[in-house]
Amino acid sequence: MADENIIVRKQGTIFLAGPPLVKAATGEEVSAEDLGGADLHCRKSGVSDHCALDDHHALHLTRKVVRNLNYQKKLDVTIEPSEEPLFPADELYGIVGANLKRSFDVREKFFMKYFLRLDLNSYNSTWQHGFARIFGYPVGIVGNNGVLFSESAKKGTHFVQLCCQRNIPLLFLQNITGFMVGREYEAEGIAKDGAKMVAAVACAQVPKITLIIGSSYGAGNYGMCGRAYSPRFLYIWPNARISVMGGEQAANVLATIAKDQRAREGKQFSSADEAALKEPIIKKFE
Repeated sequence: MADENIIVRKQGTIFLAGPPLVKAATGEEVSAEDLGGADLHCRKSGVSDHCALDDHHALHLTRKVVRNLNYQKKLDVTIEPSEEPLFPADELYGIVGANLKRSFDVREKFFMKYFLRLDLNSYNSTWQHGFARIFGYPVGIVGNNGVLFSESAKKGTHFVQLCCQRNIPLLFLQNITGFMVGREYEAEGIAKDGAKMVAAVACAQVPKITLIIGSSYGAGNYGMCGRAYSPRFLYIWPNARISVMGGEQAANVLATIAKDQRAREGKQFSSADEAALKEPIIKKFE
């Protein structure tokens, strides 16, 4: 029931049933570490938030968690001395370009590591978040690497709720193509998990600021605090694009519909016809 929890690698374990009971019930032989160790719960299941190498590291992580509680006695906010960014802002030109097809890892090459000093966890790589300070003021920063999965939505919902509990403003860095679709992901509950994330963002009472740094397509715009979700400020970079879907995706959808319609009529739909249909659609999106 904790907001955040820490587990020590090769020491702490979490499971509903230990190895002896698992073997008795199912016949499976598994070690305690493989069944419920730190690597499993911090990298795959998401049950634990922070992985510690040893007890001393666990205490260090605990201090970091307490530091970001934003607990206040008298003042509304605790202002700490500000630090200079790790790299100059000019470095951005070498990371983000006009070609949105060229992806970049927001965790390794962008604000999340080089330009701000953040505390990150490793569960699910398509959604990244952390607590930081901007001019000494606490802020929760969230960013994403393209499409969002069910794990991403769960992770995002939890972090937004944490910021609301602690009265910490939120900064959203949008570069999203939407939520993942397909039979497998529908079965995993992407609609339910995505709805919870959108609801958390919509109900957040803390100040919200959105910066669109790339794509902003479909329902992903909602989950990352688009205009309809009342950010106090919404900034957009010159390379950014906002639409229900990308130009090529829209062209492919309409081409598929046209091809099926021609098939029902007993007519051919050649490659030239497909190209002639797609080209003006893609140009309109640009």
